[in-house]
Amino acid sequence: MGVLEEDFLEITKDPVLFGEENRGKLAGSFIVITGATGLVGSMLLRALLYADEKLGLSLTLLPVVRNKEKLAGILGAGMERVHPIVLDVTDRDFVEKAGKEIETARPAGAPLYVLHCAAVTASKTMVEKPVETILASFEGTRNLLETARTLGAAGFVYLSSMEVYGNMEIYGNTRADETRLGILDVLDVRSDYPESKRLCENLCLAYAKEYGLPAKIARLAQTFGAGILPWENRVFAQFARSAMAGQDIVLHTKGLSEGNYCYTADCVRGLLTILLLGKAGEAYNVANEACHTTIAGMAKLVAEKIAGGTISVVFDIPEGNVFGYAADTHLALESGKLRSLGWAPHTDLEEMYRRMIRYLRETA
Repeated sequence: MGVLEEDFLEITKDPVLFGEENRGKLAGSFIVITGATGLVGSMLLRALLYADEKLGLSLTLLPVVRNKEKLAGILGAGMERVHPIVLDVTDRDFVEKAGKEIETARPAGAPLYVLHCAAVTASKTMVEKPVETILASFEGTRNLLETARTLGAAGFVYLSSMEVYGNMEIYGNTRADETRLGILDVLDVRSDYPESKRLCENLCLAYAKEYGLPAKIARLAQTFGAGILPWENRVFAQFARSAMAGQDIVLHTKGLSEGNYCYTADCVRGLLTILLLGKAGEAYNVANEACHTTIAGMAKLVAEKIAGGTISVVFDIPEGNVFGYAADTHLALESGKLRSLGWAPHTDLEEMYRRMIRYLRETA
């Protein structure tokens, strides 16, 4: 059994999601997933396809993508079991077009759930195209919320980010639960991403309060592990590939930023828990506190534990922020609120890397 199938099988055994009490909430449902060719969106889609087949849930899955061929490359034979919509979530006529597609594919009486995963994820894009970053975030989220409202969705989850917390040092500590936010510099162009995420969170609350839409918010730690996509080039993937190739890890900063991480399968379980059990208009951190470390600390772990000390961590710091990295952050996410719903992470940072590398080798 491959590592990804192991993860999906574990998800189907989750007593919170698929136990007797909550299994019926998903059975027979119609689920829309945006950003289905991204890491989190594709993992949600593949995990639900597996659960549908394993548990006989009679799900109808509708991924929203801009590139159907890219989705087919991820799903393989699973493509025959989904109903993809090829649309950009920022299109002006998205609500009308998506609404028609959904109503055509939706079985009579099927509860509608929406997981909005589409977003800009590359820091370089955030710096080079800040206008597009802001508009993609706001217009896409407004379109999905309006579609969900119009069609009477039974649940909606917006994927936000830990970056909304900003600088938490004003509180005298950097531990972050969902009750407070730190400072963001609105005159820093790189704030386009977290500021637009904050606005979208407030928009979800507005739809919950004004229209009664059961919209919930997931503030994600950086998520990785088995299931990462071939083109993934964020720092965790670079570290893993360096270990696999026996090459030194090169850092272009001092690596002082504190990272908060969550394994892919743990994230999927967290998002589905929020979808089914979360409260409308509220936010939930999705993070594994045991995986909190600095970038440099993570690089050291990979070099020493994963590569067995055969590679080193090298610092090559250029002048200026040519890579578009966010400023150093000191933030430690707390996930107690999500844990109170019955969720718990299963995979620590070292095991995240071991499972991710195993997956990369299995799919090479």
